[in-house]
Amino acid sequence: MASKKLKICMAVSALFLIIVIAVIIALIFTVFKIKQPVVSVYPTGLRNLSFSNLSLTVSIPTLITITNPNHGDFRYVNSTGYVNYDGNVVAEIPLVTNSVPARSKINISTTAEFNVSKFIEDQNFWVDVMSGTLNLTSNTVMPGKATILKFIKLKATTYSSCDISLHIISKHVESNCVTKIKL
Repeated sequence: MASKKLKICMAVSALFLIIVIAVIIALIFTVFKIKQPVVSVYPTGLRNLSFSNLSLTVSIPTLITITNPNHGDFRYVNSTGYVNYDGNVVAEIPLVTNSVPARSKINISTTAEFNVSKFIEDQNFWVDVMSGTLNLTSNTVMPGKATILKFIKLKATTYSSCDISLHIISKHVESNCVTKIKL
């Protein structure tokens, strides 16, 4: 008799364990699936920028918005973003250690340090200035850790690439960013 009850108990326990494992796997591949963060770059200090009195370096206040659609936090360490013009690095944007909470958005205020001499050295610079638009790209790599369910910590790196169009006369900026996360 005890043997039959033990077999039923073991079968029910095994079935329950299989169901729990199936639910966990389904949640991992649906709800907790890692989604790409959304990054937007907004130079905020262009209204005060004058093209008549430029020095060798120009600091432009910049607002970077990071939206985390995931169910886990992402904490990144100090990193640097680079702005390129015609294949040459013309600015650096420092990013200090910060955390992006789960399913939320943060704004990072920083300063882009542009090296004006790198622009002037480029043969296409004056042609682009006369056309009224400077096309820039920015690249950022942010290594860090993703935390899921408050106890699962995974090393993660976010790669962000932005195409930035600076309209000189209107001082309007359009940015289109593509972000990938790699675990």
